[in-house]
Amino acid sequence: MVVAQADCPARRVPDGTPLTIPKDTFVTITQSLGGNYTVTYHGQMVRVDGTDAAALGLEPELLSFPEPTDDNISEDQVWEALKTVYDPEIPVDLVNLGLIYSLAIDQAKKAVTITMTLTAPGCGMGPVLVGDVEYRVLLVPNVATVNVELVFDPPWQREMMSEEAQLETGMFF
Repeated sequence: MVVAQADCPARRVPDGTPLTIPKDTFVTITQSLGGNYTVTYHGQMVRVDGTDAAALGLEPELLSFPEPTDDNISEDQVWEALKTVYDPEIPVDLVNLGLIYSLAIDQAKKAVTITMTLTAPGCGMGPVLVGDVEYRVLLVPNVATVNVELVFDPPWQREMMSEEAQLETGMFF
């Protein structure tokens, strides 16, 4: 159990509804995975992004980028941000899991569109994962909006995982 040291942004599991855990509130950490925390708050499971962990008195996940030299969005930095979002049940990031199908950057609108899938169409954590992607990509310099398109065609298969992820999860055969 920890006490919130400051107001802490969170998202309700599994629907992803944003909420704030008020300062001085007791919460119970039920899971720490991929730099994110799942906590129980007023009987609800909520997800706290690792970049906000200091509000719970925990070591924050640092996601920082060099000062931009122009007004453009760096595609490399978007991919870097995406590699910090982990599946809540498999300790592998979404990029290495093969869940990110594409990304498009509209420099004029300062917008990033990401097409992604889930390991299973019925995955109840879909809204939370979409929220995690939006939250992290918005930390990239010059990004004003993020649109995540959740698709299920083509369906995800383990062969879409990187070899490293397959080895890490024991799914390499």
